Amino acid sequence: MIPDQWYDIAGVWTGSATILPDGQIMMLYTGDTYDSVQVQNLAYPANLSDPLLLDWVKYSGNPVLTPPSGIEPDEYRDPTTAWIGPDGTWRILIGSKVNTTGVALVYQTTDFKNYILLDGYLHSVLGTGMWECVDFYPVATNGSVGLDTSASGPGTKHVLKASLDDTKEDVYAVGTYDPVLDKWTPDNPEEDVGIGLRLDYGRYYASKTFFDPVKQRRILWGWINETDTEDDDLDKGWASLQTIPRTVLFDNKTGTNIVQWPVEEVESLRLNSTVFEKVVVGPGEVVPLHLGAATQLDIIVEFETEYLESNSTDDAGGCRSGAMDRSTYGPFGLLVIADESLSELTPIYFRPSNRTSGTYFCADETRSSLAPEVFKRVYGGKVPVLDDENFTMRVLVDHSIVESFAQGGRTVITSRIYPTEAIYGAARLFLFNNATGVNVTATLTVWQVNSAFIHPFPFDQMEKYASS
Repeated sequence: MIPDQWYDIAGVWTGSATILPDGQIMMLYTGDTYDSVQVQNLAYPANLSDPLLLDWVKYSGNPVLTPPSGIEPDEYRDPTTAWIGPDGTWRILIGSKVNTTGVALVYQTTDFKNYILLDGYLHSVLGTGMWECVDFYPVATNGSVGLDTSASGPGTKHVLKASLDDTKEDVYAVGTYDPVLDKWTPDNPEEDVGIGLRLDYGRYYASKTFFDPVKQRRILWGWINETDTEDDDLDKGWASLQTIPRTVLFDNKTGTNIVQWPVEEVESLRLNSTVFEKVVVGPGEVVPLHLGAATQLDIIVEFETEYLESNSTDDAGGCRSGAMDRSTYGPFGLLVIADESLSELTPIYFRPSNRTSGTYFCADETRSSLAPEVFKRVYGGKVPVLDDENFTMRVLVDHSIVESFAQGGRTVITSRIYPTEAIYGAARLFLFNNATGVNVTATLTVWQVNSAFIHPFPFDQMEKYASS
């Protein structure tokens, strides 16, 4: 869709599709008017038999929703996928704020053209600012499969996610949804939306899930934005991209968070693999992993460390101090997109202190590029590591994108980097251990990964869909 009507002439923004039981598709999206008023609009596929749904028809009665009383006209956007309530009618959420409080407005509809604003909010959190790209969906507490957006009742929790406009972070919490009152309550108020868990601790924003009924899974897409200059974007002719799609499940081991994992289709891109068994990395050591060019990789690694004494003291400062700041137990991990001389490198690593005070999972981009105009920082957050678990990570490397998943996807970091030396055949992979007091033993499987453009869509055959 393009901005060509008065109700979206200043921008066709985020929206969500809902598939009805009869197969119809309702697309709600935010439009921006000449007067910078954010309104919600409805569109339908021009041809349901088109497998790509390339063309859409905008409803003649748009806009279907305008900002209600008490909501600023430019703080009202991004309708969610709809779900069916116990009364048989549909609900949607729209993100907004009231003063500094982030809110999720709840609407009821039977036809996606006419709406009733329900009293209060699904949820609100003081001090979190504008909520955009709100997402709301159920997860099965047994952690087995994804659930349809309308699922509720015993054996389910609900995830409420918001993209915080003030900080440009995607945050979420797990809680309980009351479908009669249309209220959601976090399981842990100290980890409410915006003050607890991050969906991704890296360069990641404006994410959205949908339910795949064929494979019974919930799929998450997210946006990786740029950290170089606008001139760089103009030179390359594009800006920003999407992450590898991820499945989302409830973590039934911790009972407090979700886990994200690359969709299984990514494994079809794997080529030859190399296995490194029980590689011992001593304190202060960097160990090269000889596998040739390391620009497109799928890496699965498990680290064993010497015993972490629970009564010991270690003043490790989380991720912010970076990979070069040494402490008793770490950091240790991988150096990805690195050149032979280590003039460019991106450490993906664990920084444990001890079993009682927790473990951090981090990505240090401060030496990822020699380009001076690139914004570079350290990303990361805490990751639960249970008593019977070693430290594990999966890392997807794709030239200038690194997606890192710790402990089965409990904590995830997306990195957008701009190497100038560690490119193409010059990129290498290393293990490192910057702990001062423990050895680390690593076991890895590393796959070279093919391009995703193996089977391009046959656009030359689109005429048959246009005529159907």
